[in-house]
Amino acid sequence: MKNILTISLLLLVFLSAQAQIGEYRTKDKKAIKLFEEAINYTRYDQFELCQLKLEAALERDPNFLDAQVMLGEIHMAQGNYPDAKTWLRKAIDTDPAFYPNALFMVANLELAEGNYEEAKASFERFMPYPTRSPKEKELARRGIENCTFAIEAMKHPVDFNPVNLGENVNSEHAEYFPALTADESMLLMTRRLPEPRSPVGANEDFFFSEKKDGEWMPAYNPGKPINSQNNEGAPTLSPDGKFIIFTTCALYGEYGPGRQGYGSCDLFIAKRIGKGWSKPRNMGRTINSPMWETQPSFASDGKTLYFIRGNPRQRNSADIYTSSLVDGKWTQATPLSDVINSDQPEESVFIHPDNQTLYFSSRGHTGMGGLDIFLSRKDENGEWTKPVNLGYPINTFRDENSFHVSASGAIGLIGSNRAGGYGELDLYSFELPEQIRPQPVTFLRGRITDAKTGQPLEARFELIDLETNETVTKSYSDEANGSYLVCIPVDKSYGLNANHPGYLFHSENFELKGVENITHYEKNIELQPIEPGRTVVLKNVFFDSDKFDLKPASLAELDRLVKLLEETNGLRIEISGHTDSQGSAGANQILSENRAKAVYDYLVTQGIAADRLMYAGYGQMSPIATNDTEEGRAQNRRTEFKVLE
Repeated sequence: MKNILTISLLLLVFLSAQAQIGEYRTKDKKAIKLFEEAINYTRYDQFELCQLKLEAALERDPNFLDAQVMLGEIHMAQGNYPDAKTWLRKAIDTDPAFYPNALFMVANLELAEGNYEEAKASFERFMPYPTRSPKEKELARRGIENCTFAIEAMKHPVDFNPVNLGENVNSEHAEYFPALTADESMLLMTRRLPEPRSPVGANEDFFFSEKKDGEWMPAYNPGKPINSQNNEGAPTLSPDGKFIIFTTCALYGEYGPGRQGYGSCDLFIAKRIGKGWSKPRNMGRTINSPMWETQPSFASDGKTLYFIRGNPRQRNSADIYTSSLVDGKWTQATPLSDVINSDQPEESVFIHPDNQTLYFSSRGHTGMGGLDIFLSRKDENGEWTKPVNLGYPINTFRDENSFHVSASGAIGLIGSNRAGGYGELDLYSFELPEQIRPQPVTFLRGRITDAKTGQPLEARFELIDLETNETVTKSYSDEANGSYLVCIPVDKSYGLNANHPGYLFHSENFELKGVENITHYEKNIELQPIEPGRTVVLKNVFFDSDKFDLKPASLAELDRLVKLLEETNGLRIEISGHTDSQGSAGANQILSENRAKAVYDYLVTQGIAADRLMYAGYGQMSPIATNDTEEGRAQNRRTEFKVLE
């Protein structure tokens, strides 16, 4: 429709020029006078009076081409598209060369209604004619491309069976922009409520719904400080549900009580504390700008944000931007490459918890005609690949956005005003076709507490890819109840570490290569206070069988031990090596000593004073599990450290 309105302005220029030189396609002077009066009314947007004058002119001369075209334009400006097409087609049938852009406008009207065969034919008829702007030819070429794609897509539909989320989630009002936690236990959405005091007659607020026994419970408004009398919308949840990032827009120049902004719409962040939320704070100038920022998506790595930035004064300016959290500060936001961003608007960006699959809506890539949903995947070099259309009927001639995919990758959520809903836009779920699913992701959840008192701790935890030594995700457990949740892409090996000031860190590892049908892991972690005699098993320190050379996957764990020693003045430890009972006791004793020394040597090379360290090998003398099973023997083959003082 924006393209059509642009052509409308060009038409008025054309018709005004016709009037100045007196070249009209009629000899009826009365019809010409009525037509020129109609032109004057358009200058003041008095479309109803303009329409009456044009109809009167056409009563005088039904073949008056100028009036036919302009009447089609006036109907278009009033949103009366069927009559617009009728009059424009009459002009085309009389003389398509008179105003070729009428063909372009009819083609766009047909495309906007999903009449792809008719739209394609009109675009193709338009192409040979001369035009005032090369851009019109390019838009027509894209129109043909979209029609060709749509016709073929409708011959090969993808599986799509949307199911309404029900009356506990949806209402008589509009619900959209859904977000799920990784365990799919909590749903966040935007709801548009009537608000007579608002300039637009509505107010956007957030609502939550929690799942119990497989059913969504009645949605509730979390109230202040998240919701205010101003609009809040387009939220993203961190996969563990601990952080919410959302859009607040200025109303009457104000962002709302206690909120300061830099542009027309800014991104704010709040932290969940038990059942409540912290006061939202602006995410700063590296993310927000004098433009508008909206529709964020927070990656499961806990350090990458994607969002939409646009210029309210510039049409078709919305692009996808990204920023990373480095040393506690967000980097200057930068746009994604033109592989993703086009010369048309991009909207509704969503990064899946696999951190490899990006979903977004766009008008600028080949699709069904409106905003379509696309996906792009990172290649082996970390670059985004050419976007792929999700297909019909997920995408249609209407605008599709407000899209979210569950961490499992099996379920998609979408806002739709399809028939049979509870009101305006409703939220629907559907099973995502295999070919457009992200990489499988499972999750680990539990509580982190003090080993002595059982009190919850706000502990920092991070997940490490043991092959690349890169941090996959980092976050904090909830300070009120100690709960945590972390996403784990499958088919990899991971180390998990949790730490809190004044406590010894805790480590775990997960081998997910070749493992199928994983739902999730549960692991409660008890952190031990730093006290003499406390022992920690270094579960992410690795050696090859019967060798004592540290494997590269061990370095992340050992660097964490280095940091603990650097941050805890006076801490002295003993590093100990242990084996299972396989082989001779003498060989096991030597092997355990060499492994302990390998750790000792690494710590010294990293600047830890040797007088703060001791090492010893205990061979097979101190088992912590049975040696009768492979699982037990694996536990006995370990490296530990013990607090001496």
